[in-house]
Amino acid sequence: MTSTPQYEIHAIKYAEAERRTRDCFLMPDPHDGPMPMDYFVWLIRGDGRTVLLDTGFGAARAKARKRKFLRCPSKGLAVLGVKPDAVETVILSHLHYDHAGNLDLFPNAEFVVQDEEMRFATGRHMRYKAARQGFEADDVARLLQANYAGRVRFIDGDAELFPGIGLHLVGGHSRGLQAVSVNTRRGLVVLASDAAHYYANITRGNPFPIVADVPRNCESHERLYRLAGGLHRLIPGHDPKVMELYPAHAKDPMIVDLAADPLDKVG
Repeated sequence: MTSTPQYEIHAIKYAEAERRTRDCFLMPDPHDGPMPMDYFVWLIRGDGRTVLLDTGFGAARAKARKRKFLRCPSKGLAVLGVKPDAVETVILSHLHYDHAGNLDLFPNAEFVVQDEEMRFATGRHMRYKAARQGFEADDVARLLQANYAGRVRFIDGDAELFPGIGLHLVGGHSRGLQAVSVNTRRGLVVLASDAAHYYANITRGNPFPIVADVPRNCESHERLYRLAGGLHRLIPGHDPKVMELYPAHAKDPMIVDLAADPLDKVG
């Protein structure tokens, strides 16, 4: 009987932003205060595979969007011994600017995206500023060019990408957002990406305010919580607490090991 492969997962921080509590919840918190945001990409490695979840953004986009750019995500990959041209598979959780920029850094990768997300990002609703606020046309166009080059794999719903790596269409924040489950040495770890920006979005039942479908976003919190078996194996997309909860790489404090048990109680 063949056992399911186990993978390592590293969260790589590349940027940050100062935000307030009122900016991070659909239903505003009356006790407003600082609530900073971190930006990550996630490296999944094992069983002879090197998979990247999301690609981040670059310095020019950071300036335009008023984010504090710390380094190119490729610099964090280099610490882990990974060259961008060696990445074979890039999962795009969704096509917002902070998750689907930098595609040109990965010339040999196949990009994995949900059908529904591509339909949304290229469809009729993008004529509305409120719907397209998280997208950048240049990033979407690069993915279209990659598709014309035969380098995009489309997923329709839930799927097993590789043994031990699952894709889960949860939507809500964006129409075709997909979370990723990964088998690790501590069990199944669920990378929520922007299905939940913060742990508090889940624990308070209060989504992030950029949302395409509120009820579906709330359901995604419940579904991913059940899939992970609790917050201790559920990783939100932008919460600085992730950097505190998981052990840092010996050579880089902006990289943490998500296959390790959390250092403290989560939530």
